[in-house]
Amino acid sequence: MACERFLELLDHWNRTHALTALPETSRFEELILDSWALVPYLADLAPGAKVVDFGTGMGIPAIVLAIARPDVKVVALDKSKKKIAFVRQAALELGLHNLEPVAARAEELPPLEASLGVSKAVGSPALLAQWWSRHGQAGKPLLALKGDSWPQEEGPGAGWELQPRPYRLPTRGSRVILELRQK
Repeated sequence: MACERFLELLDHWNRTHALTALPETSRFEELILDSWALVPYLADLAPGAKVVDFGTGMGIPAIVLAIARPDVKVVALDKSKKKIAFVRQAALELGLHNLEPVAARAEELPPLEASLGVSKAVGSPALLAQWWSRHGQAGKPLLALKGDSWPQEEGPGAGWELQPRPYRLPTRGSRVILELRQK
């Protein structure tokens, strides 16, 4: 399975490059299962649609989404060149030709015109809304994987709708997919 191979690559690279502090025993649930919660939201995307993962880090959730939908282009965006080097290598070894690793800051890129935005544990809804207003197609959502404390984060302000969609992980508890959409 490609997700298991990804975890093997992460373990190998993490020994040298310190990509994550998560213990190996937590990685499948925290990285793969948590990312998989987004997969049903990809169902309505047309082949060739573009998904942008803001702050992808070591490629989560971008790699899982690229595995789940090989017909969709997934942009893995992060400012860390070291982490993007890992994502590039993982994409190569996993044969993910639909994954485009990009080492840059979201605010410095030209508009990406994406059909869907995603993030995991990156930025407040206010910051995500700024990025999405630049890079997302009008009326399309950004889905942020968040913990239960998301209501304490700075909101996106007027002109945005927030729709929390709760779910649970087997041992790591309650989570929420926070859907941001510009009105």
